Amino acid sequence: MTALGLGLALLTACAATAPTAGRHTPTARHTPTGSPSTVSDAALCARIVAHWSREVLDSGTYGDYQSMGLSNGQYEILRDVVDAARDVARRQGPTAADRLIDRRSRSACADRYRHGAPSGGPWR
Repeated sequence: MTALGLGLALLTACAATAPTAGRHTPTARHTPTGSPSTVSDAALCARIVAHWSREVLDSGTYGDYQSMGLSNGQYEILRDVVDAARDVARRQGPTAADRLIDRRSRSACADRYRHGAPSGGPWR
């Protein structure tokens, strides 16, 4: 599933409503109360980079960064994270590699977005 597909699936799942009191009410809609929660650009970057890093590590092949829903800069982070994770996986095993993926994704994405969105167009 691509990042866009994953995002759309999550959005669709969140928009669905549950039946109330045992009755099916297909026209019922959830009305948000208060402000919606937001995810920072850095946190979103870390999630998507960690996800695709695990996919790449498991499959052994890189895909097209656009089909993953990544910018070029995020793809550079992914390549660095995967390279480091491969070394750790060989030496210390998959659990250590998994922890490294989370740690490096968070750190690199926080650094990338420390001053807001990077400049250079949406692909950077």
